[in-house]
Amino acid sequence: MADIKLKDLRYLVALADTRHFGKAAERCFVSQPTLSAQLKKLEDYLGVTLIERQPRRAMLTPAGEAIVARARRIVESSDEVVEIARSHRDPLAGRLRIALLPTIGPYLLPGVVPRIRKALPRLELMLYEYQTGPTLQHLRAGDIDMAILALPVDLEGLDSRPLYDEPFVLAMPATHPLAQKPQVKLDDLKGQTLLLLEDGHCLRDQALDVCSRLDVHEKQDFRATSLETLRQMVASGAGITLMPELSTLGPYASARGMTVRPFAKPAPTRQIGAIWRKTHPRSAAIEAVAQVIAEHALQTRGRG
Repeated sequence: MADIKLKDLRYLVALADTRHFGKAAERCFVSQPTLSAQLKKLEDYLGVTLIERQPRRAMLTPAGEAIVARARRIVESSDEVVEIARSHRDPLAGRLRIALLPTIGPYLLPGVVPRIRKALPRLELMLYEYQTGPTLQHLRAGDIDMAILALPVDLEGLDSRPLYDEPFVLAMPATHPLAQKPQVKLDDLKGQTLLLLEDGHCLRDQALDVCSRLDVHEKQDFRATSLETLRQMVASGAGITLMPELSTLGPYASARGMTVRPFAKPAPTRQIGAIWRKTHPRSAAIEAVAQVIAEHALQTRGRG
């Protein structure tokens, strides 16, 4: 075991994630020949083929898949050793990798990042954007430290804390009959056709859940790839949709041709939360960031 180097396991994990020698080398900040040669030495030492080499793609053999699963745990544990030492030196310093949903990040980050920098000046944020499924995969693999997601999600091996509850609002063309009301009721949606995001976005599932008890239909010939596409389609008169409140405040207050109305109480909402691995050594930094986000969301809603 002494002859197996930690960096070789990192190379193997990177190759497993990218399935490409060049991309794995870029991720590990080494040349492709160096990475390839080190992985060949690892195969020679273990006496088993780990990688099926193809012209444009690399695949793992069954032995490779089994070893990568254990290599991930070793690499993650090694990173945690470094983080434990760093957190004892200064719990609120160092790098923190945070992933957010595409329906959260663009609307939350511009307001909250300056607050985090002011409150936690020694913390360096690395920000990523993924949908729920990939975010949980990256979190469990140790690629990120913290996730901001819509709850609930599968929390096996993870800890979480609620950050804020975000109401949904109804976005519609300015000429829509419901635009004449100061607020709308869920029953107003009966018989309506909604524009929704494509599969894979949790916001789509949340909107469908809100409307599951109503006679509401989905527009079958359109699926938006982003919330901004959805906004522009509504503004063009293509239909109505549900949007998270934060995406309609401040600079996102509206789009020409689109009107937004709140729902009468009890308004449909989604709960946004922070999620991290139970074994993560940076819990103090994660909790500090989560607290800043929760306070920012509360103040933003108060102004909205």
